[in-house]
Amino acid sequence: MALMSGYRSTTKLALASSQPSVKAASKQPAIQVSNLSIVFDTNRGQMIAVDRVSFDVAAGEFVCIVGPSGCGKSTVLNTIAGLELPFEGEILVEGSPVGNPRPDIGMVFQQPHLFPWKSVRRNIAHGPRMLGRSAKEACAIADDLIAMIGLKRFADAYPNTLSGGMQQRVAIARALANEPRVLLMDEPFGALDAQTRAVMQDNLLELRDRIKATIVFVTHDIDEAIVLADRVLIMSAGPGRILREVAVNLPRPRSSAILIEPTYLALKRDCLEVIRAEGLRAFNQSDSS
Repeated sequence: MALMSGYRSTTKLALASSQPSVKAASKQPAIQVSNLSIVFDTNRGQMIAVDRVSFDVAAGEFVCIVGPSGCGKSTVLNTIAGLELPFEGEILVEGSPVGNPRPDIGMVFQQPHLFPWKSVRRNIAHGPRMLGRSAKEACAIADDLIAMIGLKRFADAYPNTLSGGMQQRVAIARALANEPRVLLMDEPFGALDAQTRAVMQDNLLELRDRIKATIVFVTHDIDEAIVLADRVLIMSAGPGRILREVAVNLPRPRSSAILIEPTYLALKRDCLEVIRAEGLRAFNQSDSS
């Protein structure tokens, strides 16, 4: 599918007339998504991937976006990152419109996508070097982050010698090397085994307390969303819309140990009820078409 980059068609698409706006607690949000619609060209014509989505994220807040496959979670994240352009609507980060990728917006994908010919240190130093930092300054930034992610012994190692979890830690450190105000994470632990994933979640929670960045995290895993987030936004099956906001009022610091807490289980049940109802609706629609 090819994105209609910035093209505003006169074709009358069945966009929702209005959507509830999910507001952050802060009066000056770090991220403002307003009436965002994304439309793709396909061999069957135009397809609405995201339909009039609006939400805010407060500075320093951790928001998770969940929903069924194909609901537009990653498309929303890519648009915040400046990797895709809206068909309609606007995105502001720190008060400025997003049109292209920016160094103050970091991005971590499901696969680490490290440079295989560069060491851990040089992978992490790459961003600062591209921004004009000297080799000495960039290496100092990299070494600080390597210590933060617990990989000092592997500073000179190459990606193919690292485990999947270690590679993803390097990818996170590389995203942090430019000192982004906003960190976007697209199912960064989705390819990891369950044990490594739990460890990475705990590591991210510890790291989040240190970096104080605003984080938007896409996942299909309800457990992961509740463990990590301050708020969970649940999206509908395509076209993607915000169905519900769930506030996660669990004390911090957190770890995966909260998975057996009654409050956690009640939150999970509420989220699953919404997602199951939406999944059934989508299934019935596809079955009748």
